[in-house]
Amino acid sequence: MTDSSAINAVMRTLADPTRRAVFERVVSADEITVAVLTRGSGVTQGAISQHLKSLKQAGLVAERPEGRNVFYRAEPNGLAPLVDWMSHYGVFWRDRFTNLRALLKEIDP
Repeated sequence: MTDSSAINAVMRTLADPTRRAVFERVVSADEITVAVLTRGSGVTQGAISQHLKSLKQAGLVAERPEGRNVFYRAEPNGLAPLVDWMSHYGVFWRDRFTNLRALLKEIDP
């Protein structure tokens, strides 16, 4: 299984609904600036910057400075710890469903 600190960082970061919304907007764009993220969000530019900082620390976004702007993009491997963790439990549930299916066939052939 994956390092628990990486999983915890991703889960903790995405637990905040505003931060999750910011992340979803970054994911839906190739690259996006703080100014664009702020427009229509109902959140201040400073708050957006703080959310982006948390997303960056968790490895979910990367930044590219260009002049006075900083462009943010989703980091493809950022969700890997969470995917690995979920796949571990996916095997658990597949096994349980297989056992349930067999039991149901025994009960009602």
